[in-house]
Amino acid sequence: MKLSAALRALCTAALAAALAACHAPLTQHAAANDKPASSPARAALDSLPVHQAGTLSGYDRIDKFGTAWLDTTSAPGARNGCDTRDDVLFRDLSQVRFRDGSTCVVASGSLLKDPYTGRRIEFVRGRGSSGSLDIDHLVALGDAWVTGGRALSQADREALANDPLNLAAVSASANRQKGDQDASTWLPSATGWRCTYVARQIAVKKKYHLWVTPPERTAMARVMDACPSQPLPTENDPGVVLKKK
Repeated sequence: MKLSAALRALCTAALAAALAACHAPLTQHAAANDKPASSPARAALDSLPVHQAGTLSGYDRIDKFGTAWLDTTSAPGARNGCDTRDDVLFRDLSQVRFRDGSTCVVASGSLLKDPYTGRRIEFVRGRGSSGSLDIDHLVALGDAWVTGGRALSQADREALANDPLNLAAVSASANRQKGDQDASTWLPSATGWRCTYVARQIAVKKKYHLWVTPPERTAMARVMDACPSQPLPTENDPGVVLKKK
């Protein structure tokens, strides 16, 4: 029996629709597989809680985070007989010379490429001459306080303030410009270090159970998306771990 032209057209359309329905999930699955995987640093950012910033009420640098550069904390590399500032100077500077009779106190050295400005900076210890360099807290202590640091124990806050993961020798002027700002309002002018800078902030916030604010998370994600293979820094990485004297 011959099918009418209308019936043949209807069968053809139904068959085409069925084939399209079978093919669609495969196409969607392939497209999903083509999406690049998140870097370890971006994945860590995605795991951080997001909340609005708290207030600075009750914040005091010495009272809440300890006297500067304590060697008696639980931070990695502590209790080696040298203060944290000198430990970081020794790690980050080249051509280091110690003060006569000391294996701790850095008398001079060169920061070959400042992470914040990209410039070379010479360091000479002394009143009026050592102000070119600061040791910066990548997650500023004020920012840490308003994103969960208030709830940390005193011991954990002192560890955070002296953790090599959260510290870098940088241009003093750039550090003063940064202040307590987070990544939503301040990033290094040396764009080549921004991925490392933000990844280190993420690692610190994850380690010390701090949160990020919505604008901070957006800014961090924008930086991380520009470096899709960025690892999450650890305390044992070169450039983080302290050198042995």
